[in-house]
Amino acid sequence: MLFLRNENFRSYIRFYPVTSIILAINLILFSIDELFLDNRITIWGMFFQEPGYNPYGLSEPWRYVTSIFLHGGWDHLLFNCFSTLVFAPPLERLLGHFRYFAFYLAAGIAGNALSAIVQAGSVHASVGASGAIYGLFGAYLFLAIFRKSALDEGSRKTVYTTLIFGLIYSVVLPNINIWAHIGGGIAGFAMMGLLVSKHRLTENARFS
Repeated sequence: MLFLRNENFRSYIRFYPVTSIILAINLILFSIDELFLDNRITIWGMFFQEPGYNPYGLSEPWRYVTSIFLHGGWDHLLFNCFSTLVFAPPLERLLGHFRYFAFYLAAGIAGNALSAIVQAGSVHASVGASGAIYGLFGAYLFLAIFRKSALDEGSRKTVYTTLIFGLIYSVVLPNINIWAHIGGGIAGFAMMGLLVSKHRLTENARFS
């Protein structure tokens, strides 16, 4: 099964350096901000939009990126880190380190962008890696539907189940930015489609 992680700590870092760096940034930023800085990093870096002068968050565009690495609580942080730890490695191996990092950032930015468009008439603030993580799910969903040979049956079922429960979770629980989830998922699905068509990834590369 593709998403079973059995590497030790050292081999995980060696095989998946970008994912390891992302996880470290998430953990270090949150810990420092929560324990020592009274959430000042979160205030500086969260995604923010307000009707009138900043309806789409473009007056401070860095927030489209910085908010991806910030989280709103220990439960939020640990859930997103666990999802990244489990689901990101196969995609990093398939795409390569640089292309995977660009993919991750683009999905996170797309999640913020769709959220900004839908909520342009309201005051809105958000943080979290969920848009980028749903980009990973979107990529796997594309493969599960259009390149079934790239995923084993157990992995395909895991993708479907995770997305179904993830959408339910996004609707039922309060303070969840479902539009960031949807935007990231759509972006991941579309980007994987482009990568497969341009580079024939599933023929020339293998998950491991």
